Amino acid sequence: MHDSDPEPLAHRDLKPHNVLLTKDMRPVIMDLGSAAPARVNVRTHAEAQHLQDTAAERCSMPYRPPELFQVNSKCEVDERTDVWSLGCLLHALCFFKSPYDEVFERGDSVALAVQSPGLRFPSDSPYSTDVHNLILWMLTPELAVRPHLQQIMDRLKDMVEAATSGGVAAASNGTVHSAAAST
Repeated sequence: MHDSDPEPLAHRDLKPHNVLLTKDMRPVIMDLGSAAPARVNVRTHAEAQHLQDTAAERCSMPYRPPELFQVNSKCEVDERTDVWSLGCLLHALCFFKSPYDEVFERGDSVALAVQSPGLRFPSDSPYSTDVHNLILWMLTPELAVRPHLQQIMDRLKDMVEAATSGGVAAASNGTVHSAAAST
């Protein structure tokens, strides 16, 4: 979707309920009703309000990125909105809930929670620091700093190579990851 031609699309509602598995356990993204052009140049208050209202209507709150809660009247939104949702989805796959499910269930402000630092992982997490850092990277609140999908794929490749070789691999951003140190 992000590589669609002539213009990239964003799903804008990635969550566990919208991913099915085939018989051979390959994920298939479903429910494309929220899909929209990924790159939106917002120039007026009316355009911002329209994008914000559409997100409120179509995007599940615990998976919605910060930039779609309060859309600025002079901003650019792109396919990295899905990267945020993918980070929430990965968190849900690891820990059986989005990082913002509890906030939503308590009736607290998810809009404030997604903009606040301090995402914590369960103390008994069976996952490596690299997995935690990958999720945190995907959940970067500032859209301009959040990674693109290809960067995430490159990081995952580095993590797999490091884990399978038992050695040290340099991530695509130059960060060194040690398989032994991250387990």
